[in-house]
Amino acid sequence: MATPVTPAAATPGAAAAAPQRQMKYIVVTGGVVSGLGKGITISSIGRLLKANGLRVTSIKIDPYLNTDAGTMSPFEHGETFVLDDGGETDLDLGNYERFLDLALTRDHNITTGKVYAKVIERERKGDYLGKTVQVVPHVTNEIQEWIEKVARVPTDGRPGAPDVCLVEVGGTVGDIESAVFLEALRQFQFQVKRENFCLVHVSLVPCLGVVGEQKTKPTQHGVKELRGLGLSPDVIVCRGESELEEATRKKLGIFCHVDPSRVLSVHDVPNIYHVPLMLEKQGMDEILRNRLELTRDCGMAAQREGRCDLAAWRAMAESIETFTEAVTIALVGKYTNLQDAYLSVYKALKHSSIECGRRLDLEYVDSEKLEPGAEGGEEAWEKVKNADGVVVPGGFGVRGVEGMIACAKFCREQKKPYLGVCLGMQVAVVEYARNKLGWAGAHSTEFDKECEKPTVIFMPEALGEKGEMGGTMRLGARDTIIHEDAWTKKGEASIASLVYRGAASVPERHRHRYEVNPDVVPELEKAGLRFVGKDDTNTRMEIVELPRTAHPFYFAAQFHPEFKSRPQNPSPPFFGFVLAAAKMFPAGLAKRKAAAAPGASKKMRK
Repeated sequence: MATPVTPAAATPGAAAAAPQRQMKYIVVTGGVVSGLGKGITISSIGRLLKANGLRVTSIKIDPYLNTDAGTMSPFEHGETFVLDDGGETDLDLGNYERFLDLALTRDHNITTGKVYAKVIERERKGDYLGKTVQVVPHVTNEIQEWIEKVARVPTDGRPGAPDVCLVEVGGTVGDIESAVFLEALRQFQFQVKRENFCLVHVSLVPCLGVVGEQKTKPTQHGVKELRGLGLSPDVIVCRGESELEEATRKKLGIFCHVDPSRVLSVHDVPNIYHVPLMLEKQGMDEILRNRLELTRDCGMAAQREGRCDLAAWRAMAESIETFTEAVTIALVGKYTNLQDAYLSVYKALKHSSIECGRRLDLEYVDSEKLEPGAEGGEEAWEKVKNADGVVVPGGFGVRGVEGMIACAKFCREQKKPYLGVCLGMQVAVVEYARNKLGWAGAHSTEFDKECEKPTVIFMPEALGEKGEMGGTMRLGARDTIIHEDAWTKKGEASIASLVYRGAASVPERHRHRYEVNPDVVPELEKAGLRFVGKDDTNTRMEIVELPRTAHPFYFAAQFHPEFKSRPQNPSPPFFGFVLAAAKMFPAGLAKRKAAAAPGASKKMRK
């Protein structure tokens, strides 16, 4: 075979092309039970690596057959997290984005359904040259190729590949669904070489008996199962109520074939922001630096050794316990029996309350109980009345919608700070149409296709013709143009302009099929409702609010601002809302040091 001609050889005097840097991989698996916090663990590891000056990215492997999380019930799976490119994913990708300040893509979420669909597609095209297509090697090869390709996609807004890729394997070791992925990773460790592959296993160490003895058998059996599959952990992260005892650490080291210094404790802490600090204290960054040879000839700057800047993160984590004043928020929704269904909303409120210096007291209110004659209605309404502010988040289906409409009416009339998100915006508009314009038949055609006044209607992506064309939701990041000039009076800026710091357009993420009917907007505006944010076609209503002279904070958005909220840089609408609930709006906006929103533009548009 002829030797390939390098650019340097082809052009006299040209410098030789720099070799592609070897990617480092950290794989996190879980044992014993699900829900141990693998997502928080891997996010915390990533935060620690970023504090050491490294660029990171993250991949989540979900072993289910669904192509993505878009069709899953919130009661079964928690929220569906939406990415900039419209990918509907597992909520763990939200943890990665928030902790690591990344913008991931749909390909950073690998599912069994996606992998098999790709393999079958290639088989139909004849890519396998007539061979019998099998789990090994064809499916396992597809998984490895997917990981290697996606690992090099920059997700932090900077050009070039990241330094380290974090890979979380969903479920627990021993699940039949995960077997093909673990086999692929067994092969992968040799393909990329062991010095570039580190396996972290998260396991439960329960405390049993009167004296609370820490039990190691569950972890021993989990590691035995993992080693039987050809994977041996380099680090064991032990979850438990209390700190891991030294005797327990040594015992696990002996029976799990891991140095005791690499058996780490992640016990219960006041808030999750302490987890990176806990790992740093136990030397996780040193372990990874040595295991992955991060300071040797791998293309990474030598001065990174020993550098770990977690000062700002530490200050945030420790400040939360010092807050003496609280802000009480009522979250009025349909899926309150499973709080993970509103995880990003909770996180956005939490980020905002930290920025405000307030303790967050969150009350979950089932919107069905706010409907006339509902059992438990008195208690539910008491929570709404006692709250400093009310959030009505997104949702699908008619159940509980009338309770949301009643809640929006109460907040509008009683001048209680209100933040509506997606469905929360739609019910606010329907309520206004009913009670300010006197349209008793106003409703959304999602819930009543024959309603007398269709105030919220199905709007397909392909605008032009009316009717139900297409069958997918409007997904991903889209620009919202803030029409400040149309509403601003001397000395009175809109809420949108204030929270987004005068940006002319903001990129926020969407997930919906129904929107405010543009035909009824002129009458609603005449009645006092302000549609200050619209899409770039001027057809879709994106932000609605009441004048600040009429209400201290009544703001709703068709998009989901919670998906882009970050610790130390909360979502602008949520931050403004919490400030209003704490009676600090708009003066408190001046204290915020972070940027208004990633990608927000002050460039004026025609």
